[in-house]
Amino acid sequence: MNYHEIFERLWQDYITQNPATKKVYNLLVREGETIVNDHIAFRTYNHPLIGIDALSKVFIKNGYEYKRDYHFEQKKLYAKHFEHKTDREAPRVFISELLVDQFSEHMQRVVKEWVGNIPMSVIKSDELIYAGNVSGTPSYKTYEKLRIESEYAAWLYVNGFRANHFTVSVNELKEYDTVEKVNTFLKSNGFLLNDANGEVQGTPIDQLEQSSIKAGILRVPFQEGEFDIPGCYYEFALRHPEPNGKLYSGFVAKSADKIFESTNYYKK
Repeated sequence: MNYHEIFERLWQDYITQNPATKKVYNLLVREGETIVNDHIAFRTYNHPLIGIDALSKVFIKNGYEYKRDYHFEQKKLYAKHFEHKTDREAPRVFISELLVDQFSEHMQRVVKEWVGNIPMSVIKSDELIYAGNVSGTPSYKTYEKLRIESEYAAWLYVNGFRANHFTVSVNELKEYDTVEKVNTFLKSNGFLLNDANGEVQGTPIDQLEQSSIKAGILRVPFQEGEFDIPGCYYEFALRHPEPNGKLYSGFVAKSADKIFESTNYYKK
């Protein structure tokens, strides 16, 4: 399997589980735009069996390499981003992990049990990044309790391993060539923007501007019945040139910190 097949498989899961993201894609295509994927992101816990190193293996086997890491002290996250060694057109991969040992004993117990329920055959294979939640039907009570400590932890507990978001490269759009134009277009079509700290994260000085829609609400089966919770979201990124003229290729931690909140719980 090459990286094109990996991304196609992830994309099909992403749009099947999250129809709102496909609506955005279709709307932009109808406007005559060509959609280029800037990056995808994954979430995990910093457990040795399923941490960043485990999730990145399949990408490294298919031509990717580590580029840079990021720290999110407030949300207690650590992340790395990866790029293809030779293909500059290949999307970037951003993988973050929750530093579970910095949270309550309750969360640590939940995560330990959650990881323990994942079949070892999945953990040891290249299937982990596509697996979704393979730890059994989640408890809504546990989900609610995790949310008090970390929205990220709660989201992962239910959604599991999948592309948390894909990202439209605004640099490749013709008509909607600024993040502000994209946001206006999205709002005019009824999408809710993640407005944590404003609708646009980052500035040209940061060399990266980003925005995102709020994750679509999904009906999910829990042990206690079905409940509505946020799924995945779509992001938009505009990269600016560095002094050497090349587009900035990394990420900005203070902006990503707010983009994470695209999956925070909300009611329609």
